[in-house]
Amino acid sequence: MLTTLPNLLTLSRIILIPLMIALMYIDTPTNRWIAWGIFTLACVTDWLDGYLARNMNDESSLGRFLDPIADKLLIASVIIMLTAVGRISELVVIPAIIIMCRELLVSGLREYLAEIKVAMPVSKLAKWKTVIQMIALGTLIVGDAGPASWPVQQAGEWGLWIAGALTVITGYDYMASGLKHMMKSHPKA
Repeated sequence: MLTTLPNLLTLSRIILIPLMIALMYIDTPTNRWIAWGIFTLACVTDWLDGYLARNMNDESSLGRFLDPIADKLLIASVIIMLTAVGRISELVVIPAIIIMCRELLVSGLREYLAEIKVAMPVSKLAKWKTVIQMIALGTLIVGDAGPASWPVQQAGEWGLWIAGALTVITGYDYMASGLKHMMKSHPKA
């Protein structure tokens, strides 16, 4: 089960994280672009592993377990590293923190709902949030190593604010839906 193509793609996303982080830590324009390439590849595997699992009828409990972990490890490590190297600073830390908190909230909520046998599918808005978040983070990885005539850093920061706003909306939606199931499961609560 571990060696199915979708699961190998998910594992590759996890394996790529330390290399990407090392490149971000050794901050040169070339390393920023290589880190961006690795991040982009990891983002593509996020889409591709699910696509292949569904279309090859190869969905597994291991894949359902690993995929969200790989996603959260990728996003959290990039946000933390961008903050550590000073490419997310001042007020832009706010949407970064919101994104991190929502990831923890939704993970905990999904874990609880799984215990009471309730699935919580990803909404279309949450998928858009993820796409905008990944584009913003990729843009911030490049930062001022991008073309001088383009406002790359500012575009990444604006993208992170948009992703942060969508994060609040989707986090609220998930929590409201989850609370309904919790109340049904524990009516005295």
